Amino acid sequence: MTTTLRFWGTRGSIPTPGPSTTRYGGNTACVALGDADGRLVVLDAGSGIRALGQHLARYGPHPLRADILLSHTHWDHIQGLPFFEPLHHAENSIRVYGPRQGDVGLEEILDRQMAPVVFPVPMLEFAADLTVTEVEEGAFEAGPYRVDAIRLRHPGVTFGYKLSQPNGGRTLAYLTDNELGPGGSYDVPPDWRARLISFLGGVDTLIHDGMYSDESILTRRGWGHSTPGQAVALAMECGVSHLVLFHHEPGTGDEAVDRLLADARVLAQTEGPGLRVDAAKEGMTLTL
Repeated sequence: MTTTLRFWGTRGSIPTPGPSTTRYGGNTACVALGDADGRLVVLDAGSGIRALGQHLARYGPHPLRADILLSHTHWDHIQGLPFFEPLHHAENSIRVYGPRQGDVGLEEILDRQMAPVVFPVPMLEFAADLTVTEVEEGAFEAGPYRVDAIRLRHPGVTFGYKLSQPNGGRTLAYLTDNELGPGGSYDVPPDWRARLISFLGGVDTLIHDGMYSDESILTRRGWGHSTPGQAVALAMECGVSHLVLFHHEPGTGDEAVDRLLADARVLAQTEGPGLRVDAAKEGMTLTL
């Protein structure tokens, strides 16, 4: 089965449209996977999901059946959901998966961001058939994929996802908002890195947080993010063939991302020949 992956939002924390982010993009996290049968799986619902929804409204499929996997519910990963055009059409069916946060359920969190005090239209006004399902670590199915979830090192409950195709094809892992270096206090077991290495076994393409430079992370330890160099080291340790750096920092413009990418590629060529490294750009497509 051939799957096409497209990046609709690559930024972290807050949308940053403007002249300094035209190449890598200013929308927050959203990645979509589609196949020839029209089945769609979306990873995160940051502001990039608005453009995805406009594309789907114009080009189909109609009706739409889509599964949205939320890594967590920080605002930059859910803020685009109210603007996802397919949710406003009754013929569509949308299923949203993600973790609860403490004693607050996932559906309540999504509903709260559309409460009247902060948004003019409540979630119950969506015309589409919307189902919200809470998930935990382990395996479940979304669209044509087996999805495995693992807890990441990030404030709150945050999941990384591995998507495997039932009839072969490349395996994708999506690990945004994950702190690989020292710092922070997270509810993960002491052997978290060994578990992560095992989780990533057999993965071909890894989308991973590369938010901070080596300099900036020194004052941001415990914030739940990584550097491109740390992501390269993880990819080499796991035998991944393609690493895509993701969740670019709001203040990191195109030229700065170019430099981070160049350094990451030098490290990969020196330490792990055969590892391909890219930086996610809005509009970039990959075939899995």
